[in-house]
Amino acid sequence: MCAQSIQRLLVANSRGEIAVRILQAARELSPSIETFALYTDDDRSHCDIGRPHHAVRIPSAAAYLDIPLLVNLSREHNIDSVHPGYGFLSESAEFASRMHDAGITVIGPGPETLSCTGDKLKAKQLATQCKVPVLPAMPRSTSDLKEIRTFARQVGYPIMIKAVDGGGGRGIRLVRQEGELEHAVRAATNESPSQTVFVEKAAVDGFHHVEVQVVGDGIDVCHLWERDCSLQRRFQKVVEFAPSLMQNREVVEQVLNAALRMAKAIRYRSLGTVEFLVHNHRREFYFLEINPRLQVEHTITENITSVDLVQTQLKLAMGLSLAQVGLLKDRPVQAQGHSIQLRLCAEDPTRDFHLSIGKITEFIVPSGHGVRIDTHVDTSGSSPVTVGANFDNMLAKVIVTAPSWEATVSKARRVLTDIKISGVQTNLNLLRGVLSHDDILTGQVDTQWLERHLGHVIQSGETIAQSVSENQVVAFVKQMKMELEVRSPRGGRVRWVYQMDEEEEDVAEGMLLVELEEEVRGKL
Repeated sequence: MCAQSIQRLLVANSRGEIAVRILQAARELSPSIETFALYTDDDRSHCDIGRPHHAVRIPSAAAYLDIPLLVNLSREHNIDSVHPGYGFLSESAEFASRMHDAGITVIGPGPETLSCTGDKLKAKQLATQCKVPVLPAMPRSTSDLKEIRTFARQVGYPIMIKAVDGGGGRGIRLVRQEGELEHAVRAATNESPSQTVFVEKAAVDGFHHVEVQVVGDGIDVCHLWERDCSLQRRFQKVVEFAPSLMQNREVVEQVLNAALRMAKAIRYRSLGTVEFLVHNHRREFYFLEINPRLQVEHTITENITSVDLVQTQLKLAMGLSLAQVGLLKDRPVQAQGHSIQLRLCAEDPTRDFHLSIGKITEFIVPSGHGVRIDTHVDTSGSSPVTVGANFDNMLAKVIVTAPSWEATVSKARRVLTDIKISGVQTNLNLLRGVLSHDDILTGQVDTQWLERHLGHVIQSGETIAQSVSENQVVAFVKQMKMELEVRSPRGGRVRWVYQMDEEEEDVAEGMLLVELEEEVRGKL
Protein backbone atom coordinates (compact mmCIF):
# COMPACT_ATOMS: atom_id res chain seq x y z
CA MET A 1 0.00 0.00 0.00
CA CYS A 2 1.45 3.38 -1.00
CA ALA A 3 1.91 6.02 1.63
CA GLN A 4 -0.75 8.70 1.61
CA SER A 5 -1.57 11.61 3.84
CA ILE A 6 -4.72 12.32 5.79
CA GLN A 7 -5.75 15.90 5.18
CA ARG A 8 -9.46 16.11 6.01
CA LEU A 9 -10.69 13.52 8.52
CA LEU A 10 -14.35 12.94 9.37
CA VAL A 11 -15.18 11.20 12.64
CA ALA A 12 -18.35 9.46 11.46
CA ASN A 13 -20.82 7.20 13.27
CA SER A 14 -19.28 8.44 16.50
CA ARG A 15 -20.14 10.76 19.32
CA GLY A 16 -19.46 10.67 23.04
CA GLU A 17 -16.10 9.79 24.49
CA ILE A 18 -14.76 7.89 21.47
CA ALA A 19 -15.30 10.89 19.19
CA VAL A 20 -13.30 12.98 21.66
CA ARG A 21 -10.57 10.33 21.75
CA ILE A 22 -10.22 10.18 17.94
CA LEU A 23 -10.29 13.95 17.50
CA GLN A 24 -7.60 14.45 20.11
CA ALA A 25 -5.40 11.70 18.65
CA ALA A 26 -5.65 13.21 15.16
CA ARG A 27 -4.76 16.69 16.39
CA GLU A 28 -1.76 15.31 18.28
CA LEU A 29 -0.60 13.23 15.30
CA SER A 30 -0.46 16.16 12.91
CA PRO A 31 -1.59 19.79 13.19
CA SER A 32 -2.18 19.71 9.43
CA ILE A 33 -5.06 17.20 9.71
CA GLU A 34 -8.32 19.11 9.40
CA THR A 35 -10.93 17.36 11.56
CA PHE A 36 -14.70 17.16 11.15
CA ALA A 37 -17.25 15.89 13.67
CA LEU A 38 -20.99 15.32 13.43
CA TYR A 39 -23.55 16.47 15.97
CA THR A 40 -27.29 16.74 16.53
CA ASP A 41 -29.09 19.64 18.18
CA ASP A 42 -29.41 17.74 21.46
CA ASP A 43 -25.95 16.18 21.53
CA ARG A 44 -22.75 18.09 20.77
CA SER A 45 -20.70 17.88 23.96
CA HIS A 46 -18.08 15.76 22.15
CA CYS A 47 -17.48 18.75 19.87
CA ASP A 48 -16.95 21.05 22.85
CA ILE A 49 -14.27 18.80 24.35
CA GLY A 50 -12.80 17.22 21.19
CA ARG A 51 -12.63 20.61 19.44
CA PRO A 52 -12.81 19.58 15.78
CA HIS A 53 -11.97 22.21 13.20
CA HIS A 54 -15.49 21.81 11.81
CA ALA A 55 -18.69 20.65 13.52
CA VAL A 56 -21.29 19.46 11.01
CA ARG A 57 -24.92 19.33 12.03
CA ILE A 58 -26.96 16.26 11.06
CA PRO A 59 -30.77 16.07 11.33
CA SER A 60 -31.13 13.20 13.81
CA ALA A 61 -29.42 10.33 15.60
CA ALA A 62 -30.43 8.01 12.74
CA ALA A 63 -28.20 10.01 10.39
CA TYR A 64 -25.10 8.61 12.11
CA LEU A 65 -25.95 5.28 10.40
CA ASP A 66 -27.18 6.69 7.08
CA ILE A 67 -24.52 5.50 4.63
CA PRO A 68 -25.71 7.49 1.55
CA LEU A 69 -25.96 10.64 3.67
CA LEU A 70 -22.45 10.14 5.08
CA VAL A 71 -21.01 9.54 1.60
CA ASN A 72 -22.66 12.69 0.23
CA LEU A 73 -21.62 14.71 3.25
CA SER A 74 -18.02 13.53 2.83
CA ARG A 75 -18.02 14.56 -0.81
CA GLU A 76 -19.55 17.92 0.02
CA HIS A 77 -16.78 18.71 2.50
CA ASN A 78 -13.95 17.17 0.44
CA ILE A 79 -13.26 14.56 3.11
CA ASP A 80 -10.44 12.17 2.19
CA SER A 81 -10.58 9.90 5.27
CA VAL A 82 -13.32 8.68 7.61
CA HIS A 83 -12.93 7.13 11.06
CA PRO A 84 -16.02 5.09 12.00
CA GLY A 85 -15.16 4.81 15.71
CA TYR A 86 -16.40 1.58 17.25
CA GLY A 87 -20.05 1.74 16.24
CA PHE A 88 -22.04 -0.36 13.78
CA LEU A 89 -20.46 1.12 10.65
CA SER A 90 -16.95 0.21 11.85
CA GLU A 91 -17.83 -3.43 11.06
CA SER A 92 -19.89 -2.75 7.92
CA ALA A 93 -18.43 -4.05 4.66
CA GLU A 94 -21.06 -2.03 2.79
CA PHE A 95 -19.94 1.22 4.44
CA ALA A 96 -16.27 0.52 3.69
CA SER A 97 -17.09 -0.40 0.08
CA ARG A 98 -19.26 2.67 -0.55
CA MET A 99 -16.62 4.98 0.87
CA HIS A 100 -13.91 3.26 -1.16
CA ASP A 101 -15.95 3.70 -4.34
CA ALA A 102 -16.20 7.41 -3.51
CA GLY A 103 -12.42 7.64 -3.21
CA ILE A 104 -12.48 8.01 0.57
CA THR A 105 -10.21 6.05 2.93
CA VAL A 106 -11.90 4.30 5.84
CA ILE A 107 -9.71 4.01 8.93
CA GLY A 108 -9.90 0.26 9.43
CA PRO A 109 -9.83 -3.02 7.50
CA GLY A 110 -11.06 -3.24 3.91
CA PRO A 111 -14.43 -4.58 2.72
CA GLU A 112 -13.14 -8.11 2.06
CA THR A 113 -11.82 -8.47 5.59
CA LEU A 114 -15.02 -7.06 7.05
CA SER A 115 -17.10 -9.52 5.02
CA CYS A 116 -15.17 -12.38 6.61
CA THR A 117 -15.01 -11.13 10.18
CA GLY A 118 -18.56 -9.77 10.27
CA ASP A 119 -20.14 -13.15 9.53
CA LYS A 120 -19.77 -15.43 12.54
CA LEU A 121 -19.90 -18.59 10.41
CA LYS A 122 -17.18 -17.35 8.03
CA ALA A 123 -15.04 -16.33 11.00
CA LYS A 124 -15.46 -19.78 12.55
CA GLN A 125 -14.46 -21.40 9.25
CA LEU A 126 -11.34 -19.24 9.23
CA ALA A 127 -10.49 -20.45 12.74
CA THR A 128 -10.84 -24.07 11.66
CA GLN A 129 -8.59 -23.47 8.65
CA CYS A 130 -5.99 -21.97 11.00
CA LYS A 131 -6.22 -24.97 13.36
CA VAL A 132 -7.71 -22.88 16.15
CA PRO A 133 -10.12 -24.79 18.45
CA VAL A 134 -13.80 -24.02 17.96
CA LEU A 135 -16.93 -25.13 19.79
CA PRO A 136 -19.38 -27.55 18.11
CA ALA A 137 -21.82 -25.48 16.06
CA MET A 138 -24.58 -25.72 13.51
CA PRO A 139 -23.16 -25.72 9.96
CA ARG A 140 -25.26 -22.77 8.81
CA SER A 141 -27.32 -19.89 10.14
CA THR A 142 -31.02 -20.51 10.65
CA SER A 143 -34.23 -19.33 12.25
CA ASP A 144 -35.80 -22.80 12.35
CA LEU A 145 -36.62 -23.74 15.94
CA LYS A 146 -36.89 -27.44 15.10
CA GLU A 147 -33.38 -27.53 13.61
CA ILE A 148 -31.97 -25.72 16.62
CA ARG A 149 -33.71 -28.08 19.05
CA THR A 150 -32.30 -31.10 17.22
CA PHE A 151 -28.78 -29.66 17.39
CA ALA A 152 -29.13 -28.84 21.10
CA ARG A 153 -30.16 -32.39 21.90
CA GLN A 154 -27.18 -33.73 19.97
CA VAL A 155 -24.49 -31.62 21.67
CA GLY A 156 -26.26 -31.14 25.00
CA TYR A 157 -27.12 -28.00 26.91
CA PRO A 158 -26.06 -25.29 27.54
CA ILE A 159 -25.98 -23.76 24.07
CA MET A 160 -25.42 -20.20 22.86
CA ILE A 161 -27.70 -18.52 20.34
CA LYS A 162 -26.23 -15.50 18.54
CA ALA A 163 -27.57 -13.17 15.89
CA VAL A 164 -25.39 -13.75 12.82
CA ASP A 165 -24.97 -10.01 12.32
CA GLY A 166 -25.18 -8.95 15.95
CA GLY A 167 -22.46 -7.36 18.02
CA GLY A 168 -21.64 -5.66 21.30
CA GLY A 169 -23.61 -8.24 23.28
CA ARG A 170 -26.79 -7.76 21.23
CA GLY A 171 -28.69 -10.76 19.95
CA ILE A 172 -27.04 -13.27 22.28
CA ARG A 173 -28.91 -15.72 24.51
CA LEU A 174 -27.57 -18.46 26.78
CA VAL A 175 -29.89 -21.48 26.95
CA ARG A 176 -29.28 -23.94 29.79
CA GLN A 177 -32.35 -26.13 29.32
CA GLU A 178 -34.86 -26.92 26.61
CA GLY A 179 -37.70 -25.02 28.25
CA GLU A 180 -35.82 -21.75 27.60
CA LEU A 181 -35.13 -22.48 23.94
CA GLU A 182 -38.16 -21.11 22.10
CA HIS A 183 -38.13 -17.74 23.85
CA ALA A 184 -34.36 -17.39 23.38
CA VAL A 185 -34.53 -18.15 19.64
CA ARG A 186 -37.32 -15.64 19.16
CA ALA A 187 -35.49 -12.91 21.12
CA ALA A 188 -32.14 -13.40 19.37
CA THR A 189 -33.79 -13.54 15.94
CA ASN A 190 -35.66 -10.30 16.57
CA GLU A 191 -32.35 -8.59 17.38
CA SER A 192 -30.73 -9.81 14.15
CA PRO A 193 -31.09 -7.60 11.05
CA SER A 194 -30.97 -10.74 8.90
CA GLN A 195 -33.48 -12.53 11.15
CA THR A 196 -31.13 -15.53 11.41
CA VAL A 197 -29.05 -16.92 14.25
CA PHE A 198 -25.87 -18.89 14.73
CA VAL A 199 -25.97 -21.69 17.33
CA GLU A 200 -23.07 -23.35 19.12
CA LYS A 201 -22.28 -25.32 22.25
CA ALA A 202 -21.79 -22.91 25.17
CA ALA A 203 -18.60 -22.70 27.23
CA VAL A 204 -19.55 -20.68 30.27
CA ASP A 205 -18.80 -22.07 33.72
CA GLY A 206 -15.16 -21.44 34.59
CA PHE A 207 -14.37 -19.87 31.21
CA HIS A 208 -12.82 -16.42 30.88
CA HIS A 209 -13.44 -14.03 28.01
CA VAL A 210 -9.94 -13.20 26.79
CA GLU A 211 -9.24 -11.05 23.75
CA VAL A 212 -6.00 -10.40 21.91
CA GLN A 213 -5.14 -7.01 20.47
CA VAL A 214 -3.68 -7.55 17.00
CA VAL A 215 -2.16 -5.00 14.64
CA GLY A 216 -1.46 -5.61 10.97
CA ASP A 217 -0.19 -3.71 7.93
CA GLY A 218 -1.58 -6.07 5.28
CA ILE A 219 1.60 -8.16 5.24
CA ASP A 220 2.83 -8.67 8.80
CA VAL A 221 0.93 -8.84 12.08
CA CYS A 222 1.85 -8.51 15.73
CA HIS A 223 0.03 -8.60 19.04
CA LEU A 224 -0.11 -6.19 21.96
CA TRP A 225 -0.99 -8.81 24.56
CA GLU A 226 -4.35 -9.75 25.95
CA ARG A 227 -7.27 -8.30 27.91
CA ASP A 228 -9.64 -10.11 30.27
CA CYS A 229 -13.23 -9.02 29.64
CA SER A 230 -15.02 -11.65 31.73
CA LEU A 231 -16.88 -9.21 33.97
CA GLN A 232 -20.06 -8.95 31.93
CA ARG A 233 -23.77 -8.57 32.47
CA ARG A 234 -25.98 -10.08 29.79
CA PHE A 235 -22.94 -10.34 27.52
CA GLN A 236 -22.23 -6.61 27.84
CA LYS A 237 -18.74 -5.85 29.14
CA VAL A 238 -18.65 -3.88 32.38
CA VAL A 239 -15.05 -4.12 33.62
CA GLU A 240 -11.94 -5.06 31.66
CA PHE A 241 -8.32 -5.44 32.69
CA ALA A 242 -4.95 -6.12 31.10
CA PRO A 243 -3.05 -8.30 31.15
CA SER A 244 -5.11 -11.29 32.25
CA LEU A 245 -4.37 -12.77 35.66
CA MET A 246 -4.22 -16.36 34.44
CA GLN A 247 -1.44 -18.23 36.18
CA ASN A 248 -1.01 -20.64 33.28
CA ARG A 249 0.79 -18.41 30.82
CA GLU A 250 1.35 -21.39 28.52
CA VAL A 251 -2.35 -21.33 27.63
CA VAL A 252 -2.22 -17.56 27.14
CA GLU A 253 0.73 -17.95 24.76
CA GLN A 254 -1.29 -20.47 22.75
CA VAL A 255 -4.15 -17.97 22.56
CA LEU A 256 -1.81 -15.18 21.42
CA ASN A 257 -0.34 -17.39 18.69
CA ALA A 258 -3.81 -18.50 17.55
CA ALA A 259 -4.85 -14.87 17.15
CA LEU A 260 -1.75 -14.14 15.08
CA ARG A 261 -2.35 -17.14 12.80
CA MET A 262 -5.88 -15.98 12.04
CA ALA A 263 -4.87 -12.36 11.43
CA LYS A 264 -1.98 -13.45 9.23
CA ALA A 265 -4.24 -15.74 7.17
CA ILE A 266 -6.45 -12.85 6.04
CA ARG A 267 -3.54 -10.39 5.65
CA TYR A 268 -5.06 -8.22 8.33
CA ARG A 269 -4.56 -4.47 8.12
CA SER A 270 -5.34 -1.99 10.92
CA LEU A 271 -6.33 -2.75 14.51
CA GLY A 272 -8.37 -5.80 15.41
CA THR A 273 -9.30 -7.98 18.33
CA VAL A 274 -9.51 -11.77 18.27
CA GLU A 275 -11.67 -13.05 21.11
CA PHE A 276 -11.58 -16.40 22.89
CA LEU A 277 -13.15 -18.34 25.73
CA VAL A 278 -10.34 -19.68 27.93
CA HIS A 279 -10.44 -22.18 30.81
CA ASN A 280 -7.22 -21.74 32.73
CA HIS A 281 -7.35 -24.92 34.84
CA ARG A 282 -8.44 -27.21 32.01
CA ARG A 283 -5.98 -25.56 29.64
CA GLU A 284 -8.72 -25.22 27.02
CA PHE A 285 -9.54 -22.34 24.74
CA TYR A 286 -12.00 -21.77 21.91
CA PHE A 287 -12.30 -19.10 19.25
CA LEU A 288 -15.20 -16.72 19.83
CA GLU A 289 -15.14 -13.92 17.23
CA ILE A 290 -13.08 -11.23 15.54
CA ASN A 291 -13.83 -7.55 16.11
CA PRO A 292 -12.29 -5.66 13.17
CA ARG A 293 -12.20 -2.27 14.82
CA LEU A 294 -11.03 -0.14 17.69
CA GLN A 295 -12.45 -1.59 20.91
CA VAL A 296 -14.04 0.37 23.75
CA GLU A 297 -11.43 -1.16 26.06
CA HIS A 298 -8.41 -0.27 23.90
CA THR A 299 -7.37 2.12 26.67
CA ILE A 300 -5.96 -0.53 29.00
CA THR A 301 -3.75 -1.94 26.25
CA GLU A 302 -2.47 1.58 25.59
CA ASN A 303 -1.67 2.01 29.26
CA ILE A 304 0.38 -1.19 29.63
CA THR A 305 2.22 -0.89 26.29
CA SER A 306 2.54 2.91 25.90
CA VAL A 307 1.27 2.51 22.31
CA ASP A 308 -1.31 5.05 21.14
CA LEU A 309 -3.67 2.70 19.32
CA VAL A 310 -5.75 5.40 17.65
CA GLN A 311 -2.69 7.11 16.22
CA THR A 312 -1.34 3.71 15.16
CA GLN A 313 -4.62 3.06 13.36
CA LEU A 314 -4.36 6.39 11.55
CA LYS A 315 -0.74 5.75 10.54
CA LEU A 316 -1.55 2.31 9.15
CA ALA A 317 -4.37 3.84 7.10
CA MET A 318 -1.77 6.22 5.67
CA GLY A 319 0.15 3.20 4.37
CA LEU A 320 2.88 2.91 6.98
CA SER A 321 4.24 -0.54 7.87
CA LEU A 322 4.42 -2.10 11.32
CA ALA A 323 8.12 -1.30 11.49
CA GLN A 324 7.45 2.32 10.55
CA VAL A 325 4.96 2.70 13.42
CA GLY A 326 7.44 1.16 15.86
CA LEU A 327 6.02 -2.38 16.03
CA LEU A 328 7.98 -5.52 15.17
CA LYS A 329 6.32 -8.86 14.39
CA ASP A 330 9.10 -10.94 15.98
CA ARG A 331 9.67 -8.76 19.05
CA PRO A 332 6.44 -7.84 20.88
CA VAL A 333 6.20 -4.61 22.82
CA GLN A 334 6.71 -5.44 26.47
CA ALA A 335 3.74 -5.00 28.78
CA GLN A 336 4.40 -2.98 31.91
CA GLY A 337 2.15 -3.03 34.98
CA HIS A 338 -1.59 -3.61 35.15
CA SER A 339 -4.54 -1.55 33.99
CA ILE A 340 -8.28 -1.74 34.59
CA GLN A 341 -11.18 -0.02 32.84
CA LEU A 342 -14.59 0.53 34.41
CA ARG A 343 -17.53 1.62 32.26
CA LEU A 344 -19.54 4.33 34.00
CA CYS A 345 -23.08 4.36 32.59
CA ALA A 346 -26.35 6.22 33.17
CA GLU A 347 -28.50 3.35 34.38
CA ASP A 348 -30.15 2.21 37.60
CA PRO A 349 -28.86 -1.18 38.85
CA THR A 350 -31.68 -1.33 41.43
CA ARG A 351 -34.31 -1.18 38.64
CA ASP A 352 -32.93 -3.87 36.35
CA PHE A 353 -30.46 -1.38 34.87
CA HIS A 354 -33.13 0.79 33.28
CA LEU A 355 -31.78 3.75 31.35
CA SER A 356 -31.60 6.86 33.52
CA ILE A 357 -32.69 9.90 31.53
CA GLY A 358 -31.88 13.44 32.57
CA LYS A 359 -29.46 16.35 32.51
CA ILE A 360 -26.14 15.87 34.28
CA THR A 361 -25.82 18.65 36.83
CA GLU A 362 -22.69 17.49 38.67
CA PHE A 363 -19.80 15.47 37.31
CA ILE A 364 -16.74 15.33 39.54
CA VAL A 365 -14.06 12.80 38.61
CA PRO A 366 -10.73 12.44 40.40
CA SER A 367 -7.24 12.68 39.01
CA GLY A 368 -3.86 11.46 40.14
CA HIS A 369 -0.93 9.40 38.94
CA GLY A 370 -2.15 6.46 36.89
CA VAL A 371 -5.72 7.76 36.59
CA ARG A 372 -7.27 8.39 33.18
CA ILE A 373 -10.85 9.46 32.50
CA ASP A 374 -12.13 9.26 28.92
CA THR A 375 -15.38 11.20 28.73
CA HIS A 376 -17.47 13.66 26.75
CA VAL A 377 -19.16 15.06 29.85
CA ASP A 378 -18.33 18.63 30.83
CA THR A 379 -20.91 20.41 32.97
CA SER A 380 -19.07 23.70 32.49
CA GLY A 381 -19.29 23.49 28.70
CA SER A 382 -21.66 25.33 26.42
CA SER A 383 -23.74 22.19 25.87
CA PRO A 384 -24.23 20.19 29.08
CA VAL A 385 -24.87 16.50 28.57
CA THR A 386 -28.44 15.23 28.67
CA VAL A 387 -28.87 11.47 28.68
CA GLY A 388 -31.67 10.31 26.39
CA ALA A 389 -32.85 7.20 24.62
CA ASN A 390 -31.21 8.01 21.26
CA PHE A 391 -27.59 7.36 22.22
CA ASP A 392 -25.32 5.06 24.16
CA ASN A 393 -25.60 5.71 27.90
CA MET A 394 -21.90 5.46 28.72
CA LEU A 395 -20.77 8.63 30.48
CA ALA A 396 -17.11 7.84 30.97
CA LYS A 397 -14.45 5.19 30.99
CA VAL A 398 -12.47 5.14 34.22
CA ILE A 399 -9.01 3.72 33.56
CA VAL A 400 -6.53 3.09 36.36
CA THR A 401 -2.97 1.80 35.98
CA ALA A 402 -0.31 0.80 38.52
CA PRO A 403 2.81 -1.41 38.70
CA SER A 404 1.02 -4.31 40.43
CA TRP A 405 -2.52 -5.68 40.27
CA GLU A 406 -3.06 -5.09 43.99
CA ALA A 407 -2.00 -1.45 43.63
CA THR A 408 -4.24 -1.07 40.58
CA VAL A 409 -7.31 -2.35 42.43
CA SER A 410 -6.54 -0.22 45.49
CA LYS A 411 -6.16 2.90 43.37
CA ALA A 412 -9.34 2.11 41.43
CA ARG A 413 -11.28 1.72 44.68
CA ARG A 414 -10.11 5.17 45.75
CA VAL A 415 -11.05 6.68 42.40
CA LEU A 416 -14.57 5.22 42.45
CA THR A 417 -15.06 6.45 46.00
CA ASP A 418 -14.21 10.00 44.92
CA ILE A 419 -16.53 10.18 41.89
CA LYS A 420 -19.66 12.31 42.28
CA ILE A 421 -22.44 12.50 39.69
CA SER A 422 -25.82 14.21 39.97
CA GLY A 423 -28.77 14.49 37.62
CA VAL A 424 -28.96 10.83 36.57
CA GLN A 425 -28.65 7.45 38.24
CA THR A 426 -25.46 5.54 37.41
CA ASN A 427 -23.92 2.11 37.88
CA LEU A 428 -21.26 3.61 40.15
CA ASN A 429 -22.38 1.52 43.13
CA LEU A 430 -22.18 -1.63 41.02
CA LEU A 431 -18.58 -0.82 40.05
CA ARG A 432 -17.69 -0.06 43.67
CA GLY A 433 -19.19 -3.35 44.78
CA VAL A 434 -17.38 -5.34 42.12
CA LEU A 435 -13.99 -3.95 43.11
CA SER A 436 -14.62 -4.56 46.80
CA HIS A 437 -14.98 -8.32 46.28
CA ASP A 438 -11.95 -10.47 47.11
CA ASP A 439 -12.32 -12.49 43.90
CA ILE A 440 -11.17 -9.43 41.96
CA LEU A 441 -7.76 -9.52 43.62
CA THR A 442 -7.23 -13.16 42.67
CA GLY A 443 -8.72 -12.85 39.20
CA GLN A 444 -11.19 -15.66 39.87
CA VAL A 445 -13.90 -14.12 37.69
CA ASP A 446 -15.39 -16.10 34.83
CA THR A 447 -18.01 -14.87 32.35
CA GLN A 448 -20.85 -15.77 34.74
CA TRP A 449 -19.29 -14.27 37.88
CA LEU A 450 -21.14 -10.96 37.78
CA GLU A 451 -24.49 -12.63 37.13
CA ARG A 452 -23.95 -14.88 40.17
CA HIS A 453 -22.85 -12.07 42.48
CA LEU A 454 -24.98 -9.22 41.13
CA GLY A 455 -27.18 -8.76 44.19
CA HIS A 456 -24.24 -8.84 46.61
CA VAL A 457 -22.08 -6.36 44.72
CA ILE A 458 -24.91 -3.86 44.24
CA GLN A 459 -25.77 -4.01 47.94
CA SER A 460 -22.19 -3.58 49.11
CA GLY A 461 -21.59 -0.83 46.56
CA GLU A 462 -24.44 1.20 48.03
CA THR A 463 -22.60 1.23 51.36
CA ILE A 464 -19.20 2.18 50.00
CA ALA A 465 -18.44 5.92 49.91
CA GLN A 466 -21.07 6.67 52.55
CA SER A 467 -19.96 8.92 55.39
CA VAL A 468 -20.21 7.56 58.92
CA SER A 469 -19.74 9.27 62.25
CA GLU A 470 -17.91 8.06 65.33
CA ASN A 471 -19.76 5.23 67.12
CA GLN A 472 -22.20 4.77 64.22
CA VAL A 473 -23.34 1.19 63.54
CA VAL A 474 -21.67 -0.03 60.35
CA ALA A 475 -22.37 -3.79 60.50
CA PHE A 476 -24.21 -6.51 62.39
CA VAL A 477 -22.84 -9.89 63.46
CA LYS A 478 -25.20 -12.65 64.59
CA GLN A 479 -24.13 -14.76 67.58
CA MET A 480 -26.57 -17.55 68.38
CA LYS A 481 -29.82 -15.64 68.89
CA MET A 482 -28.00 -12.39 69.64
CA GLU A 483 -27.23 -9.65 67.11
CA LEU A 484 -24.04 -7.74 67.86
CA GLU A 485 -23.48 -4.22 66.57
CA VAL A 486 -20.18 -3.25 64.98
CA ARG A 487 -19.60 0.47 65.52
CA SER A 488 -17.18 2.81 63.83
CA PRO A 489 -14.29 3.85 66.10
CA ARG A 490 -14.13 7.23 64.35
CA GLY A 491 -15.75 9.29 61.64
CA GLY A 492 -14.83 8.69 58.03
CA ARG A 493 -15.93 7.34 54.71
CA VAL A 494 -16.54 3.68 53.92
CA ARG A 495 -13.88 2.46 51.48
CA TRP A 496 -14.46 -1.29 51.53
CA VAL A 497 -17.02 -3.75 52.90
CA TYR A 498 -16.57 -7.50 53.38
CA GLN A 499 -19.01 -9.36 51.14
CA MET A 500 -20.56 -12.65 52.24
CA ASP A 501 -21.19 -15.13 49.46
CA GLU A 502 -23.67 -17.05 51.61
CA GLU A 503 -26.58 -15.94 53.78
CA GLU A 504 -25.00 -17.40 56.92
CA GLU A 505 -21.20 -17.24 56.88
CA ASP A 506 -18.91 -17.57 59.88
CA VAL A 507 -16.99 -14.50 61.02
CA ALA A 508 -13.75 -15.07 62.88
CA GLU A 509 -12.34 -12.89 65.65
CA GLY A 510 -10.12 -10.18 64.24
CA MET A 511 -11.59 -10.41 60.72
CA LEU A 512 -11.72 -7.15 58.78
CA LEU A 513 -15.36 -6.28 58.02
CA VAL A 514 -15.31 -2.60 57.07
CA GLU A 515 -12.48 -0.32 56.00
CA LEU A 516 -12.75 3.43 56.60
CA GLU A 517 -10.73 6.32 55.28
CA GLU A 518 -10.49 9.77 56.77
CA GLU A 519 -12.64 12.39 55.10
CA VAL A 520 -10.84 15.53 54.04
CA ARG A 521 -12.86 18.58 54.94
CA GLY A 522 -12.21 22.24 54.24
CA LYS A 523 -9.38 23.87 52.35
CA LEU A 524 -5.87 24.83 53.41
